[in-house]
Amino acid sequence: MQKHEDFFHNVFEVVRLIPKGRATSYGAIAKYLGSARSSRMVGWAMNASHSQKQYVPAHRVVNRNGELTGKNHFPTPFIMEELLEKEGIKVLNDKIVNFNKFYWDPMKELEL
Repeated sequence: MQKHEDFFHNVFEVVRLIPKGRATSYGAIAKYLGSARSSRMVGWAMNASHSQKQYVPAHRVVNRNGELTGKNHFPTPFIMEELLEKEGIKVLNDKIVNFNKFYWDPMKELEL
C-alpha cells in the first residue's frame, strides 16, 4: 500500500502545480511521473483527492480528449464543469472546448 500512497502523493503535488485556467490529462501526469501506463492510477488518485487536507484542484484533470470523465466523483456532477468555467475554460457536453488551447503538459512546463 505504501507504494500507492507515494504515487498518489506525487500525483497530488503535480496537480497542485497546474495553473488556474489550464487543464491536463491523467496520462500526461502518469508520463511525467515515469509511469506512462498508469493513467488509471492517476484517476484513482483524483478520486481520493477530495479527502486531502491540502486542496487538490482535481477539476483540472481530464481524459486525453478533454472529457470530464471524473465528474461523478465530485459532490455533484456539475461542480467540475462549474469550476473549469470559473477559470475561463468553456465546457460543452462534458468536454473542454478547444482543449489544446488550455492543455498544460507537465513534461514541458515542469523541470524534471
